[in-house]
Parts: sequence; structure tokens; C-alpha cells
Amino acid sequence: MAPETLADRQFMDRAIETFIRLALIAMLAAWCFDIVRPFIVPSLWGLIIAIGLHPLHARLHAALGGRPALAAILLSLLTFAALMVPAALLSGSVLDGAHILMRDYEEGMLAVPLPPDWVAGLPLVGQSIDGFWRDASDNLADALRRALPEIKMALHWLGGVAAGAGVGILQFVFAIAIAGVLLAHEGAGRRAALTFARRLAGVRGVEFAELATATVRSVTRGILGVAMIQAILAGLGWLAAGIPVAGLWAILALLLSVVQVGIFPLAIPILIYCFFTASTLTFVLLLIWTLLVGSIDNVLKPILLGRGVEVPMAVIFVGAIGGFLGAGIIGLFVGAVVLVLGYKLFVAWLDERPEPAAVTSVDPVP
Repeated sequence: MAPETLADRQFMDRAIETFIRLALIAMLAAWCFDIVRPFIVPSLWGLIIAIGLHPLHARLHAALGGRPALAAILLSLLTFAALMVPAALLSGSVLDGAHILMRDYEEGMLAVPLPPDWVAGLPLVGQSIDGFWRDASDNLADALRRALPEIKMALHWLGGVAAGAGVGILQFVFAIAIAGVLLAHEGAGRRAALTFARRLAGVRGVEFAELATATVRSVTRGILGVAMIQAILAGLGWLAAGIPVAGLWAILALLLSVVQVGIFPLAIPILIYCFFTASTLTFVLLLIWTLLVGSIDNVLKPILLGRGVEVPMAVIFVGAIGGFLGAGIIGLFVGAVVLVLGYKLFVAWLDERPEPAAVTSVDPVP
């Protein structure tokens, strides 16, 4: 009995020691995760931007005579200017529009025209909209007073969107800086990624890494890039046409473009508003601009998305909406890319076939 008792005691000692080690490792991992959690989404977005801009960085790198750091700095500055200048213009339009509306309301200059006759004929909601519109046209203050609860909810939502947009801009700046660092050290980063992929997935790790890179690059350019181009161009058009709070509508257009709905559901009411409030020339120019911007994805997506990269709309929709709800405006992009990447890797894993057992070849007898 003595040897068995000693063996049991040694087993319990080893089990307790292993448990303590695992608990300490788990505590350390949880602590590290809690520390880096605010930087996870911006870092992922920086990595996505770096992968998407890598072909441009390679060309700029060659044009500058083999100086990757300088190429990364210049590309980061260009990316920052391409994103922040339109964002500053459009965000300024939101503040200016709110200020103008408040001033006109306080001075009694804010007049609401009568609704067109077709509004009352809209199914389900036509009568309600027509009635409220006519009340607002007769007595705007009284109509706003009766709709005060809904207005408070809308203002609360708009405040949250504005705050999220401000945080998103800061995260964009941080992500662009991370992308610049990754591009400047692309060689070391690629070796580290391949090493991690081999340790994670063995022989097929390199193949999965290449698939992940191709998927991220295609989705970044073909989905997110086209959506940002559409939203910026549409917002600048609305800003030039004098549409109030054009920046807010540009953010909503970006959301609709990322989830593959397009800008037309938002652009049509804006065109109707422009028809009743602006000159004929402004309306015609905005109509032409809207048709061009709304159709540009049909040209750019086949070119930028890449052949062989089939992306289901449902995956993009769920990823974008889930990312937006979880991490704000920057999660709109990261969520779509991450979910599409996970989908492509999962499909590649499902399509993997086990290698057939080796069969000893026998030369045929003549």
C-alpha cells in the first residue's frame, strides 16, 4: 500500500501544480487581453488597411529607389488626406446645417411647404405623414410640440451617431499610423505571419495565410473601398447642392453601401427634397450626379473585388451591422472584413479532402 499511496500523492501534487500554472497563465492572458482590448479594433483596421494598400506601397517603394519607410510615410499621409479632408467638410456641414435650422426656427423664418398630393396616397403611412406635414406647414411650433418625444429620441440617436463618428475618426487616424508602421516593416511582418500560420495550421498554414491576404485585399478594395468612394462622392454632391446636414446623410450612405443596399434608398428622398426647394438646374445636376455615383459600383466592383472571390451578401450584411453595433463606425468595416475572412477560411477548410493512402505501385508484367 505504501508505494500506491506515494504514487497517488505525487499525482495529486503534480495535478495541483499544473492547475496553479494554468490558472496563473489564464489570469495573465485575461489581464493582457483587458489591457489591449481598446486597441484590438483599430489594430485590426490598421492591418486591413496595410494589406489593402500593399500593392500601392510596393509600386511607390520601387519608384523611390527601395526606401520602404519613406514610401510608407508618403502613402499614410496620402491616405489620411483622402479620408480626413472630405470627412472634415462633411462634418462641418452637419454643424452648419444644425445652426442654420436653429436660427431660422428662433427667428420664425423656418417655413414648411405643403406636402404634394401623392404623399397622402402612400400605402399604410401616407395619411399620417400627410396630416403631420400639413400641421407643420400651418403651425410648426405646435407640430413640433406634439412630436416632442419622437424628436428627443431622434436627437439622442443623432448625438450617439455624432459621438461615434468622432471616436471613429480618431480610430481611423490611429489605424492609418499602424498601417504605415506595418508597411514600413512588411518583410518582418510577412515572416511573422507565415510563422504563426505554420504553427497554427501546419502544412496548410501558408495556403490559408495567402487565402486570408487575398480575401482581405479583395474585400477591402471591392466592398469597402467602393462604399467609401460612393459615400464621399454622394456627400460632396449633397454638400454642393446645399442639402442640410449632408455629412449625416453621407454616413448613412456609407452604411447602406457597405451592407450592399446602395445609396438610392437615401438619395431618392433627398432628390425629392431638392426638387421642391432648389432650382431646376441644381436638381438636374444632382440627379445626374446621383445616377453616376449610385451606379459606379457596377463598374468598380468587378475590377477591384477580384476573380474567384465570391462574397455572399448576407455575410457582408451581418458582419457590417454586427461590427457597427459592437464597435461603432470603424466596426462597420472591420466586422465585414473579419466575417468574410472567417467565412472563406471555413469554406476552404470544409473543401479540404484527406490525402489518399499511399499505394505501392507495381510494374505491369509484360
